[in-house]
This record gives sequence, C-alpha cells and structure tokens, in this order.
Amino acid sequence: MNRTRVVRWLRVLLPLAALAMLSTLFLFSREPEAVSRIPYADVDAETMARDPRLVAPDYAGVTEDGVRLTLRASSASVPGAGASGDAQDLRLDWQRPDGLMAELTAPEGGLADGQVRLSGGVRMQTNSGWEIVSPRIEAATDQSRIEAAEGVEAAAPFGALSAGRMRLAPAQGAEAEGPAVLDFSGGVRLIYQP
Repeated sequence: MNRTRVVRWLRVLLPLAALAMLSTLFLFSREPEAVSRIPYADVDAETMARDPRLVAPDYAGVTEDGVRLTLRASSASVPGAGASGDAQDLRLDWQRPDGLMAELTAPEGGLADGQVRLSGGVRMQTNSGWEIVSPRIEAATDQSRIEAAEGVEAAAPFGALSAGRMRLAPAQGAEAEGPAVLDFSGGVRLIYQP
C-alpha cells in the first residue's frame, strides 16, 4: 500500500517539477548577442518582372582553330523577352594554342551571330605587351579573329600607335594554325620610342 501512495505522489510532483524547470528557462534566459536579420535584396520587383536578367552569366568555347574563349559578365538581359541580350561589365579571355593571350574588358556588349561584341570603351591587353583601347571590338567565336573598325589607340612595347582599324588573326592566306598577326590599317600613326 505504501508503494502505491508513493507512485501517486510522483505522478503529480514530477510533471510539476518539469513545468517549474521549463518556466525558469524562459524567465531567466539571456537575450541573443547578435540579432539575426534576413538579408533582402534592394531591387525593384516590377522592373525585374518587366526586364528579367541573368546574374553573372558565363560562356566558354573553343574555335575551330583551337582558340579558347571565356566570356563573363556581371549581368545580362534575357534575349527574346523584349531585350536584345545585352550584358554589362564584360571580360573576354582569349587564348591561342601558340600561347598568345588577350584579355578584353568592356562596360557593355553581347554575344550574337557568332560574334562577341564589346562596346563602350573596350580595353585589350595581350601577354606580348600590347595595350589597345577602342570604342568597339568584335571577336569571332568560330575562328581566331579579333577586329576593331572604329579606331584604336595602342601602347606597344616600342611606342604608341593610333589607327582606324585593327585585326588580330592569322596572316591572310596562311593556315589557321599559323602565328597570329596584329594588323593596323586606316591612317596608322606610330610614335617610336626606343
């Protein structure tokens, strides 16, 4: 009989003790040290719905003659959704099998009809020491060819140069695997600095 009485008292006291311990957890709890906030993007939802964009798009490929292309942008509009597929803050890495490399950067451009079109003040640097600036430069995605037809200003290892047009490609009539030639035309002006 004694045992039954103890069990009855424990059935009442144990839940009360558990309830007292839980209430003290909430009464004497400390405030969190760091207030966690959910990060929200500062964007206009209506503008995003009207003009959908890709964030950090990346394009990579190899031309028929072995040039490796990598095109990156900070953002690009989606083609066909009322936009032409223009991109902002572009970087094109161009590397020939013979080791010649060029890095092109531009504030805007796009990829269409087998051409990477960079515009808005394009800067091109080669590993052979050339630095070229032009309002617009196009690079083919099917062969090793980079062209500027709207004037160029260049800093070469031997001086400064300005011209109406520039073309970086294998020599005319040469095989595609042949060495690339940097050809300036259209009123070339050279200031030689030995």
